[in-house]
Amino acid sequence: MTYRFYESRIFLEDDRYLNFVKAFDSPEMIIGSISSSTAMLARLGMLKGRKYMSGIPEEYLEELGFEKENWINDRNVVRDGNIITAMGFGFIEFGIEFGRALNLNFHPGWYGVDRKPE
Repeated sequence: MTYRFYESRIFLEDDRYLNFVKAFDSPEMIIGSISSSTAMLARLGMLKGRKYMSGIPEEYLEELGFEKENWINDRNVVRDGNIITAMGFGFIEFGIEFGRALNLNFHPGWYGVDRKPE
């Protein structure tokens, strides 16, 4: 593996972390992943056939198990079914989308974002 972001590699190579995340892989479970943590979902095959956004540099996507053809890079947050992925700087939009997925009652304007549901 040539991916050089050491902090992320620890989690990608340790079965304890991978098994913990995989235990939540269920259509009934809302799963949120932001920035480089999306690499765990890709490594576990949880993003297969799904649209996603990631903080992983484009040149490492395929090496880490991402399907490059499903990479969406024109927005900060992507929801595909029960999985929500985002760029790190899209944390407010990520939180709003996660709240929507949980059917929470709130107004996005509370967080400085007045976006309509997609």
